[in-house]
Amino acid sequence: MKIIVWFRQDLRLKDNPALHQAAQDGLVIPLYILDDITPGDWKIGGASRWWLHNSLDSLENDLKKSGTKLILRHGRADEILPKIIKETGADAVYWNRCYEPFNIARDKKLKETLSAKCKSFNGSLLHEPWEIKNKQGGFFKVYTPFWKHCLSLSAPRSPLPLPKTLKNELNIKSDRLADWKLLPTKPNWAKGFTDHWHPGENGAAKQLTIFLDGAIENYSNGRDMPGISGTSKISPHLHFGEISPNQVWHAANFTKNARAGDNGSKNLDKFLAEIGWREFAHHLLYHFPEFPEKPFNNKFNKFPWEHDEKLFDAWKAGKTGYPIVDAGMRQLWQTGWMHNRVRMIVASFLTKHLLISWQDGAKWFWDTLVDADLANNSAGWQWVAGCGADAAPYFRVFNPILQGEKFDPNGEYVRKYIPELSFVPNSHIHKPWEWPEFNPVRLQYPLPVIDHQKGRQGALNAYRNIK
Repeated sequence: MKIIVWFRQDLRLKDNPALHQAAQDGLVIPLYILDDITPGDWKIGGASRWWLHNSLDSLENDLKKSGTKLILRHGRADEILPKIIKETGADAVYWNRCYEPFNIARDKKLKETLSAKCKSFNGSLLHEPWEIKNKQGGFFKVYTPFWKHCLSLSAPRSPLPLPKTLKNELNIKSDRLADWKLLPTKPNWAKGFTDHWHPGENGAAKQLTIFLDGAIENYSNGRDMPGISGTSKISPHLHFGEISPNQVWHAANFTKNARAGDNGSKNLDKFLAEIGWREFAHHLLYHFPEFPEKPFNNKFNKFPWEHDEKLFDAWKAGKTGYPIVDAGMRQLWQTGWMHNRVRMIVASFLTKHLLISWQDGAKWFWDTLVDADLANNSAGWQWVAGCGADAAPYFRVFNPILQGEKFDPNGEYVRKYIPELSFVPNSHIHKPWEWPEFNPVRLQYPLPVIDHQKGRQGALNAYRNIK
């Protein structure tokens, strides 16, 4: 039997349920389709395209070593697949499920219309969204009881091994990856990415090992400190499926058992809770498909957002005058990633100090993050804006000065991404305008675009009006 394995957000050979089953059932024909049409406004963004190019290049090489090749096609998946089935004489198409609304709708239609047999598998989550139900039989809207329920269930399945054989000698036409032009050229704004990232299955495994051998030791505290390497940085690897949550779960628990002790358990449990947040975000997206565009709390449909393009541009460029905010936005531009604590700070500043909508912020992140994930991105922005499930209360307005002083007390993070503030002393690094020697022209760093207290009060007034 000839089986097309349609790779999507599962760009790996190990613990790939669709690939594993196909290798057992017949001859595997690996396929990846770049579909920029079906997602509509949510087609893959610029930074993620850089990652995708490198991840596909890695997958191509891994498949070659296994005796086969990856077929690349560009266009609507529902138009490409029937053609590939006809070209290859395939009897079946196997894939691992995606949970974005547009993917669910397309995949359902494909199962009804394709001439070949279709099988889908869970290769991206610990638990399917429809399997997790609260006591009333509905879906969870608060994270903590959701994750407690997940932890009460049987342990996630063990990771699947590399298929024993994938060899085939089929001569099938394929696009050239370079012709897709996924990489930026002029200007090459992604030139700094290669210093920080190694996309692909091997890169994912190495990154997880580095984390479990190092930063996990102080994760509970270190995860909030952007000036140190205290997080796992596996989010883009997880999004593109270069590593599965099952692999992460079992690797972390192996480490936990090897390092018996309260502190080790505390750090690893905190890390696994972040995997739980990823699960929760997908749970919400599945049950509320409008999550990327509409507020989960419909009271926010009438929220008086104020879109000031100059302020939005200052935020995007990292020129708000608040160092912790600006450092985060510059880290995003330079590396395609931002520390999670800082993501909350910059999101709070945009939505509450500047009263610019969370949708505008989410779209900017979608284009600039290498780990842009529709479920996580939507859940994060709605949580900070106060309109999501289990959201931060409307009166929680992050003070960018205090946040900086608490989580970057010596200014290492700020100085790394805002070198013009290198000589500002620690006492003023998060409020440089109060430093007696501060000169915005000489330092080429702006004064704050808005007074913190004024911005906070404006947010509270707006939020109270819809409460």
